Amino acid sequence: MAVRVFGCNHIVIEVDDIEKAIQFYTDVFDLELQDGGEGDAFFKLGNHQFLAAFEVDTLQPDRHKHFGLIVRDEDQIAEVREKITKKYGLKTIPPFRCDFHDPWGNRIQVADMHDESTAWLQPYEEVQEVGATLPD
Repeated sequence: MAVRVFGCNHIVIEVDDIEKAIQFYTDVFDLELQDGGEGDAFFKLGNHQFLAAFEVDTLQPDRHKHFGLIVRDEDQIAEVREKITKKYGLKTIPPFRCDFHDPWGNRIQVADMHDESTAWLQPYEEVQEVGATLPD
């Protein structure tokens, strides 16, 4: 029997200020804080996924590690770009539409449901609700 992966359960990032991280991720992505304690926070990322943030004393820079978040459409990508650049003073990473490092150095790629790379999402109700279709 072959293993069948259904998706990603969670992503973990490191931050050096959990309260600022909670404020950033709820502000930029409107993530719902599910749980938190001393030095950690857990945000809902969809029906069966979550983002976990853990406070550390020393941040370690990443070269290639990153994670991607899917938003509804190009307008929401533009909203994220506007907020991260104007409000938080962050820079996007060319040539991508919305890649950036959060204030703690974690790299994030933001895509939308109409990106061809999200073809694997076709059966998900969130994709069907926005009417995303695959090219013929």
